[in-house]
Amino acid sequence: MNINEIKDLLTQFDQSTLTEFDLKDNNFELYFNKNQQVRSQNTSAPQEIKSPGTTPPAANFGLDNESLDAAAITPIAPSEDIKVTGTEIVSPLVGVCYLQSGPDQPSFKKVGDKVEKGEVLCIIEAMKVMNEIVSDITGEIVQILVENEQVVEFNQPLFVVKEG
Repeated sequence: MNINEIKDLLTQFDQSTLTEFDLKDNNFELYFNKNQQVRSQNTSAPQEIKSPGTTPPAANFGLDNESLDAAAITPIAPSEDIKVTGTEIVSPLVGVCYLQSGPDQPSFKKVGDKVEKGEVLCIIEAMKVMNEIVSDITGEIVQILVENEQVVEFNQPLFVVKEG
């Protein structure tokens, strides 16, 4: 399953009357939710993420056998050794996050860039509507927690900005 197939599933889910969608296949799990409350996640055992190319075939779902790029849907967490301080800017909705305005355009912001309050940091596409996500504070971007074209959840941290 590739990122485009996930985007298609998200679009179909958004347009449906379903309120939850859960897809599981061996070590791969995809969950969409339109409810106000989010289900609790089982954190007792860490899930193993295999490297690309070891994802089970998606034939059971009518999809092609392209491997899933785990980084495309998994938030990038800071290393436990590195303590990054700052204010998190979170996603106000579920959708696909774009860090640049177009495929051949530069990123809105990179780590180390200065950002002003109200400045666009990224765009989140939800139900074919492009929503600009702006900074709530003035400061410096110290961490970007998502990849371009990554599916993001409601309230998922996107950026860490150090005020000042």
